[in-house]
Amino acid sequence: MATTLGVIYGNRDFFPDHLITAARQECTELFQRFSINMVALQESDSKLGGVETHSDARKCADLFRKYREAIDGVLIVLPNFGDEKGVADTLKLANLNVPVLVQAYPDELDKLSPDLRRDAFCGKISVCNNLYQAGIRYSLTNQHTVRPSSDSFRKDLSKFLAVCRVVNGLRGARLGAVGARPGAFNTVRYSEKLLERHGVSVTTVDLSEFLAQVEKMKSDDAEVQRKVGEITSYASARNVPPEPLIQMAKLALVLGRWMDDNALDATAIQCWTSMQQNFGCNICTVMSMMSQKFMPSACEVDVTGVLTMYAMQLAGDSPSALVDWNNNYADDPDKCVLFHCGNWAKSFLHDIEISTAPILGTIVGVENTYGALAGRTPAGPLTYGRLTTDDAAGKIRAYVGNGALTADELTTFGNRAVARVPNLKELLRHVCSQGYEHHVVMNQSHSADALEEAFSNYMGWEVYHHGRMIDA
Repeated sequence: MATTLGVIYGNRDFFPDHLITAARQECTELFQRFSINMVALQESDSKLGGVETHSDARKCADLFRKYREAIDGVLIVLPNFGDEKGVADTLKLANLNVPVLVQAYPDELDKLSPDLRRDAFCGKISVCNNLYQAGIRYSLTNQHTVRPSSDSFRKDLSKFLAVCRVVNGLRGARLGAVGARPGAFNTVRYSEKLLERHGVSVTTVDLSEFLAQVEKMKSDDAEVQRKVGEITSYASARNVPPEPLIQMAKLALVLGRWMDDNALDATAIQCWTSMQQNFGCNICTVMSMMSQKFMPSACEVDVTGVLTMYAMQLAGDSPSALVDWNNNYADDPDKCVLFHCGNWAKSFLHDIEISTAPILGTIVGVENTYGALAGRTPAGPLTYGRLTTDDAAGKIRAYVGNGALTADELTTFGNRAVARVPNLKELLRHVCSQGYEHHVVMNQSHSADALEEAFSNYMGWEVYHHGRMIDA
């Protein structure tokens, strides 16, 4: 779905008007390149379609309110100094509560005469001052002044679009918690009340309700057989007996209906040991299929883990995976092994195969663990991070960072990857000292900057950003 941005072209009466027309053309071409829909005053609505007076602000606010459901964010464009009150009044009257990006054009040294000068360098400061006074949160470009057609601003815009996706996705997110957390895992405790206060709701269901529905389904039902076909088309099942595939298919159908009935965005599931004891399979493959379809699913009822998956999916515009900070990688201080038994989305596993879970099998029998995936994640970019509810402090906290997935040798089973993180020991010191979970989320992107901006600036959460981007 294409992103829609409201655009405010700030103008000021004693600065050159022709700069507004040129800016509109430049932004229109940029939006076409990014496939962004623009909502802005037309040149017939105000002087050249800019916002200068309070009357202009009211017109622009009325237009924004008309498209409230469509607008994902607002871009403030300052071709000249702009009118700080007009810009702020527009946002106050529209009351959209979406991310805002402030852009200002640079001046050229040979164009500082009254008919050519911009002074947007100064005007941006005034606009931001007014937004700050009004309590309107906003984002800034990397360079104080920048042309929309520049490479620098294209990066700013890409980041801002990611911020919009994350913020708008998290506000009103609906999560599903299937079953109770594993009794041995206090680490995945969380506060529903804190999440609800921040616009994230959790719908729960007992695993027994799924069991009752699965038991009523016939194995030869056409719907069940179609789902078996989807599963075997998704990943190699050459070594999987028919019965676990049928059980997985039934579970997938029941889970899908429950998600549809409750309009859920993501799920966290009790994946052991009741699943194996009552259903005779692992649900990992089904969870992987959902994550691949941008419906992230986390194991061990890790609700804040799946919320992180959802946020990273939105930021990176690609599937996320919940993993364990699992092992050191030999003696390399900046590398470690990421592992789960596993349910990672197919995009992480080029050699994906439906297998068993040997470790869990020692408790429930390996024959009851078909459905766990095997596969190695190849080299590529990495964004990692974690959200948690700090109940004692009454707040939501996060850490994020960028790194790399490597092609280093790794001989083991399950879903696995080798990660390189600059100054890894300090990151792990932070994870341990701040009481974070042993689960972390990974995404094949470099989107930590956008996540930090979304979490900290717009959601009001405490964020630790470990380092900056490195080459993959």
